[in-house]
Amino acid sequence: MAVFTYEARATDGKKVDGSIKAADRNSAMDLIKKKNLTIVQLTEDTGLAAKRTIFGRAPRARVKTKDICILTRQLSTMISAGIPLLESLEILCEQASDPGFRRVMDRIIERVRSGTDFSTALGEHPKIFTNIFVNMVKAGEVSGNLDVILTRLAEYLEAIEEIKREVKAAMVYPTVSLVMILSITAGLVVGIVPKFKVIFDQLGMTELPWITQMLLDISWFLQNQYIVAIFLIAGSITGFIMFKRSKGGKKVWHRFLLNMPIFGQLVRKVAISRFARTFSTLIQSGVPMLGALDIVAGTAGNVIIEEAVLKAKDAVSRGETLGEPLAATKVFPPMVTRMIAIGEKTGALEKLLAKISEFYDAEVKAAVKALTSLIEPLMIGFMGLIVGGIVLAIFMPIIELQKKLGGGS
Repeated sequence: MAVFTYEARATDGKKVDGSIKAADRNSAMDLIKKKNLTIVQLTEDTGLAAKRTIFGRAPRARVKTKDICILTRQLSTMISAGIPLLESLEILCEQASDPGFRRVMDRIIERVRSGTDFSTALGEHPKIFTNIFVNMVKAGEVSGNLDVILTRLAEYLEAIEEIKREVKAAMVYPTVSLVMILSITAGLVVGIVPKFKVIFDQLGMTELPWITQMLLDISWFLQNQYIVAIFLIAGSITGFIMFKRSKGGKKVWHRFLLNMPIFGQLVRKVAISRFARTFSTLIQSGVPMLGALDIVAGTAGNVIIEEAVLKAKDAVSRGETLGEPLAATKVFPPMVTRMIAIGEKTGALEKLLAKISEFYDAEVKAAVKALTSLIEPLMIGFMGLIVGGIVLAIFMPIIELQKKLGGGS
């Protein structure tokens, strides 16, 4: 008997995670289906879970998206050239440079050699091959167009990776600038401000402006209670991470990301582009609409969008069109929902979804450029505000002392 872990959806659309014992993979699928669950992912427990690190997590191969893109495109080329699947996989395994990826490929090859479907073998490694990857390969196997599907999948992965690179590149400058600003501020508060405290004491200045007193208190706390400060910072970060991972906290955080100033529009455009591209790619590959919507919801990367897609999926399962329930969620812009509605009526849904993804890809690039040009003056203004506030707090008592001395003379 083997142990299988599964991720499924109940009839109401809710996620269900669990594990089940069965003789083989097919038996496990039958047992799960008897519970009226729709299987999203099914993975055999190979015993790796028992090998824990000091952090309590099972070790797993770390594979870059770039390696998967290269594998997918090369595999497509080999299959279209008439090379059998098993032989193509063996060739690609030999040339894989990453040892972890090579081990995964060895396991997949062994499963395929034993008669297992390629898509099933890929599905046993969900941390490396996503649900959309497995389902598209499965659709390619069923239709006999595996090489075409793999090419389409490689193009999809490359497009998603390009968007990620652009967004990450846009975030590098503000992150580095923020770290430098905080470092400079900490250096001023800990290294410079205490020297002025000595001057104020020597001048007998006991009553200081509130902003000066607050700055001196912060400086004293960071100097004398730095261990407490470290624990407070670490506790705040840990609490924030736990809040984001909780069900309610994740929803609040994802809603904030979609509606936050400046960055919110970028996050929303990236999410819509990903939704449209994934949905279009799945439908073009022959994946049924309800299954495609399940996968799109799982790969949305945002709980709010995931819930909107699942609500639309429920409406579609009842015989309704997709455009209207998506519009009712108020998550997607009217242009997107209307184009989807038109695509359903004309039978060209996948083409219009591809147009939506291309439009929002261009929007993301434009937003990244605009954000990059806006961030620099914002960061300079933020730094000036902090440093100017510190300077003002330090010199206010000196200015008041000069006024008193001038009035007295």
